[in-house]
Amino acid sequence: MRESPHNWLQSFLVYRQPRVIAMLFLGFSAGLPLLLVFGTLSAWLRVEGVDKTTIGFVSWVALAYGFKFLWSPLVDRMPLPLLTSTLGKRRSWMLLAQAGIIFGLLNMAGSDPLSQLQSLVLFAVLTAFASATQDIAIDAWRIEALGEEYQGAMAGAYQLGYRLGMIVAGGGAFSLAYFYSWPLAYSFMAAFMLLGMVTVFLIPEPDHELNAQQLETERKVIDVLVATSNKSPSIILRLQQWFAAAVVSPFAEFFSRHGMFAVVILSFIMVFRISDITLGVMANPFYIDMGYNELEIGLVTKTVGPLVTIAGALIGGVLVMHYGKMRMLMTGAVLVVLTNLLFAWLATQNAELIWLILVVGADNLAAGIATTTFVAYLSALTNKAYTATQYALFSSIMLLLAKFLAGFSGMIVDASSYLVFFTYAAALGLPSIALIVVLMRHERLGLVERNRPSN
Repeated sequence: MRESPHNWLQSFLVYRQPRVIAMLFLGFSAGLPLLLVFGTLSAWLRVEGVDKTTIGFVSWVALAYGFKFLWSPLVDRMPLPLLTSTLGKRRSWMLLAQAGIIFGLLNMAGSDPLSQLQSLVLFAVLTAFASATQDIAIDAWRIEALGEEYQGAMAGAYQLGYRLGMIVAGGGAFSLAYFYSWPLAYSFMAAFMLLGMVTVFLIPEPDHELNAQQLETERKVIDVLVATSNKSPSIILRLQQWFAAAVVSPFAEFFSRHGMFAVVILSFIMVFRISDITLGVMANPFYIDMGYNELEIGLVTKTVGPLVTIAGALIGGVLVMHYGKMRMLMTGAVLVVLTNLLFAWLATQNAELIWLILVVGADNLAAGIATTTFVAYLSALTNKAYTATQYALFSSIMLLLAKFLAGFSGMIVDASSYLVFFTYAAALGLPSIALIVVLMRHERLGLVERNRPSN
């Protein structure tokens, strides 16, 4: 579909939409847990004396976000006793996931990183699993609540809330840890998740019914998969039918819509965020090893930085409305590579606070623009009949390879230097730029083909 640009006033006023405003609070609930099992956790471990290689491996906890497509069909189709009949499909899963996050964070707070590292990691896995489940439900609500035209603004509001959550989980947690302790910081983070629970009770449940064409597609998939199972026990047959409709149909629909070019799209999704995710694992250990203290790190990288990201996210939402997704995808990808190279330069400098502010500010501005555009792009790829499952597939593919490679970040730093590592991280962003060129060319050819007069 061709993207028609809006004037600047229309592009800015979209943020007054009530459901766009609601995304601010859901984004906060989604953004809070991530750092607590990733960047903030790595800083806590480093302060306690855990070695960098171990910190790198612990970052694999965040792989839960990369595997969420495995249970997304349950979130898409399975009702929860009592909750679903009261709140609806999307909100009931959000509430259950938020309860899991609070439980996990409180138990992380009660685990010592040195004597109880295994326990701490297990509760971090639980927190990440519940957080990934919350993401599935929130992403589905975001895409279903408003049409494609508003997804840039929905993504911008989501990123605004997400980054505010990261400010609390980053700068807030660092400040509490500096003045009090890390366990107290994690306990306070659990309390902040109550904001997400309140939001669930205030937002409406969106429509997500299958239309006739989608029901026909599911019927065909079910017929193919259970054709040889007519003699199976009825419970087995029902499970096969559910699997065909809930798991196979969303993926079959995506590939039928895009053909073999779907492989190119999925490849692009896989590599787009490798660069910044890889860099992110070693960012906090880098700041500590450079000589910055916890208060400086918290105020600059977890407070000032996310504020700049918020500005980038909101600007990104407006630019997507005005210029369209593809041009802004390219802009964001190039900015991420260039700003990651700034970290390589910072590794050669003395630990001056002004350089940290400038580098982190530039990096976060680029991240805000790139992430908002990317979320809008992924949202437009989904079919609303299978929102949770398809978006979970996309976001899982986005994270899976990136999180896996990021786990080796500590080994690369130990074997070389921060200068080499940050240069390597920036280079990981080049394949995404090449694939955006391919996507843009494919889109132009598609427009030419659709506009060609028929004989």
